[in-house]
Formats: sequence, structure tokens, C-alpha cells
Amino acid sequence: MRPVDKKIRKITLCLMLFGLWAFPALSGAQTQMVPVNFSQLAEQAKPGVVNIQTVKTIKGGGRVFRHFFGSPFGNQPGLEDFFSPFEGLPRNRTESSLGSGFIIDKAGYIVTNNHVIKDADQIKVILHNDQEYDAKIIGADPVTDLALIKIDAKELKPLKFGFSKNAQVGSWVVAIGSPFGLEQTVTAGIISAKGRMIGSGPYDDFIQTDASINPGNSGGPLVNMDGEVVGINTAIIKSGQGIGFAIPSDLATSVIDQLKDGKRVSRGWLGVSIQDVSQEMSEYYNLDPNQGVYVAKAYEDHPAYEAGVRQGDVIISVEGVKINSSRDLTMTIANLGVGSKVNIEVVRQGKNKTFTVKLGERPDSIEDSAFGEELDGFDDLGFMFKPLDNDLAEQLGYPPSIKGLVVIQIDPGSQAALSGVIAGDLLVEINHKRIAGISDYTGILRAIKKGQTAHMLFRRGNSQVFVVRFER
Repeated sequence: MRPVDKKIRKITLCLMLFGLWAFPALSGAQTQMVPVNFSQLAEQAKPGVVNIQTVKTIKGGGRVFRHFFGSPFGNQPGLEDFFSPFEGLPRNRTESSLGSGFIIDKAGYIVTNNHVIKDADQIKVILHNDQEYDAKIIGADPVTDLALIKIDAKELKPLKFGFSKNAQVGSWVVAIGSPFGLEQTVTAGIISAKGRMIGSGPYDDFIQTDASINPGNSGGPLVNMDGEVVGINTAIIKSGQGIGFAIPSDLATSVIDQLKDGKRVSRGWLGVSIQDVSQEMSEYYNLDPNQGVYVAKAYEDHPAYEAGVRQGDVIISVEGVKINSSRDLTMTIANLGVGSKVNIEVVRQGKNKTFTVKLGERPDSIEDSAFGEELDGFDDLGFMFKPLDNDLAEQLGYPPSIKGLVVIQIDPGSQAALSGVIAGDLLVEINHKRIAGISDYTGILRAIKKGQTAHMLFRRGNSQVFVVRFER
């Protein structure tokens, strides 16, 4: 063999070994590569997907629609950054519109988005074989943008729900629907991320996918490689082409079950206003990083308050399940049944306590009082304070029983100006010591020596609490 041939063989062998190391799937590892095609999956799933046509008077979209354009219903204020193929059309008009949905059982129940059928005067469902049926609304949940409709038809081929919690980032999925009215369109991609929050409401928990989703796909299924529905396609972003969002099946099924039973969707309610625990608050309360959520307010006559939970507690677990964020607590409690008794573990003044709370039903809204400003003379940190009295508490929206000092003004060039504190905030503690008046404040601050840290606990309005750290 010639020297040149030996050199070529060595190079080839090195490249082969590198390929086996860098791409283990080529050496037999259990990594799912790009499927040869999606024909069998599409053939299996398409009969369960429907085109939805509605006639409605346009008044604006649902909660998700206002933030992320999910269907071709026209341009709305505040949606300049979102995709709309019908810009410039007049408002409050009657128009035919398009969406998608999928059959969930042979009785004719169909899942779609609330914004697809909202305010519809007429709903028509077109099956994969072009048969058309009039549909009626069984129920809708604007909070999650889900709706359930029904048709009277036979020999339907429903799709099966899968578990979105088992869907892994990077796994293949297929979106089926009627983008721009093009019925039975199949697009493929992967799950790009899970647990996305897009600002649509308190139960944001979207699956992000790069499977092509366009106006008209709203309400259609996001299907895994086993033909199971793991998401309901809902939203897209103009500025992030190739990015779509789907409601996870695990969230959807509990809502759909309630709608199917003819019930109004209800969710568990503790009756607390909460916020994430910042690093400064973790240090202040001696918590592990990213542990728990802070109770900024416990509403009187509501479940948590009646069980003994109070403002200042840090909730660290529910029924033994760790709580690391406000989202964790909101989703956990919402998925528990109204009337359920749950054990809530909190940290209070460095000690763990457990309360048994009988969950109520989450109301549509809880309004907190707004807060304003006053004016009054600067300490060495740059604050002007005034003791909180009943009149000022009422004006700023604080409970009459609370004690503290109100920030009246802040010196623009001071440490206080860089802290994030604003006029109207209420100082209630320094290094775990309560502040009731000016003498408390000056005495505690005077005792903190140079080089030591002052952790100040502030309250903002009637529901937000935060800690600011100052180096003396």
C-alpha cells in the first residue's frame, strides 16, 4: 500500500471515530433523530382535527389574544408588535373568521380556544371529509382561553390526550389545523421550551414550539409522536417568527372536564396576595435560595387567614410539595379542588409552622387600594419619613392596624435613590425589628455600625413587600 493511501485511511478512521463520539445516535444510542416522514402520524391524527368557521361581531379578542395574536380577527390597539393580516379594518364589524379544534370523544365534543368562538353568532364545524355541522357552545374559560363546543355527528374519530408533563424539550411534535383557512395543514417541529409565561394571565404555563403555527391554527392540537395531544395551539409572536405557544394538555384536561360536566370552572383559593422571595429577602428571612413565596397580605375572612396564615409568612410547601415561586403556588392551589383541606407549611420568624387550610373558590378579582404621595425633612440614607396615621393609611391604602414610616421624599443623589424605594412606600422593619415611629428608626439605625448591613423591610400599597439592603 502506498504511503498516500495509508495516510488517507488514517484520516478516514479518525473522522469515523470522531463521528461516533460526537454523534452517539449514529453508534446505536437511543437518541431519536429526524423521522423519515410524518405520514403515518398525520394520517392517524387528521380525522380528529376540525376547521371552525364563525360569524361574529368583532369586539376584541380574549385574554391571550390581547397579548399574543392567535387568530385572524383583525387589528386591536396594543398589538402593533403582533401579527395581523387584516390591519386597518374598522372595529365592531360582522365578519367570518377561522380557527381550528379537535374532537375528544364520539359524542361530538370539540376543544378549541375561547378567542376562536367568543361572541360568535354562528359556529360551523367542518370535518376532514368536508362534512359540515352547526355547533353549540358547551362552555368556555376565558382565563385559560379554552372552550368546549359540540356537534351532532356520528362515526367521529377522537384524539387522545397525552400528558404534557412527560413531553420533553427537544422532542418532536406536529401541529395540525387550518392556518389562513387552509384546512388539514400539518407542520412539524420540536418542543422548544416549557413553562413559558407570556403575560396572558395567572395560569401562564405555555409549551413553546417551532412547529409552524399561524392565524387559523388557534385551537388545533399539538400532537406527540404517539398521536397524543400534548397541547392546544394558541398564540404566536410576530417578532419571533417560528415561535408558537400551546396550552399544555395537563392544564387543559381539568378545565375541559369541568366544562363537559356543565360546571363553571372553579379553582382553589387560599386568599393571599403573594410575591417571589428575592435574594435580599432570602437573606433577611434566612431561607435557602429560591425557596418559598412571601405572603404580602392574607385577606381576612378568607381560607388562609382563617387557618392562621398571616402577612409576613413565607410559604415553603403545600402537602409536602416544595414551593419555589409564586407560579408554583398559584398552579398548585388552582389544581386542587375547592373545599379540599391542604397542609400549608410556612416559615414565621425563623420557625416552621404548618396550617391546615380548607380551600375556597378563587374569585374573579381582588382589588387592592391604590397609594399616593405626601410631602414632609433627609436622613443620611436620603429618606424623608413621616409616621403613618389613620388618615395617611386610608389615603395610601394601608390597613389601619399597621405601623411604620411612610417615605415622603427621596434625595435624588442618595443611596435611597438607587434602592428602588419610592414615595408612598412604608418602612415596617429594620433587621427584624419593628418600626412604629421616628425614634425607633433613628435608634435602630444609630446602633448599626459602619461596615454593617441594614436590611429594611418595606411595604408598597396593600399587597407588595420587599427588602432593601444598605451598607453603613
